[in-house]
Amino acid sequence: GMIRALGFDRSEVYIANVVKCRPPGNRDPKDEEMGACSPFLDRQIELIRPRVVVALGRIAAQRLTGTSKPVGALRGRWTSYRGIPLLATFHPAYLLRQPLEKRRVWDDLKQVRTKLEELAPER
Repeated sequence: GMIRALGFDRSEVYIANVVKCRPPGNRDPKDEEMGACSPFLDRQIELIRPRVVVALGRIAAQRLTGTSKPVGALRGRWTSYRGIPLLATFHPAYLLRQPLEKRRVWDDLKQVRTKLEELAPER
């Protein structure tokens, strides 16, 4: 929904997971599981060469920014991942539990659209 509302086609958006298999009971991945998958994620990002990275949720935000801050403290501010502009925001699953946060995610994604327009205005 939000991707299309921003004027993007789903084919223009690549979604990757921090870990490449679902932890038992859908629990948060452990540090060693993320560590084992890190080379794959890094290589995916290297091959895709995205203009921006959006970290969805705490696990991705903490892994890609290298901090232990909550996603609420990270969202709305640009950082970078291996030289690529990175913006963290809430995970879609969180929005199912906290639908009022959709406005903040929408604001974050509008920042992403603005950044993409700055980087490649001819899109």
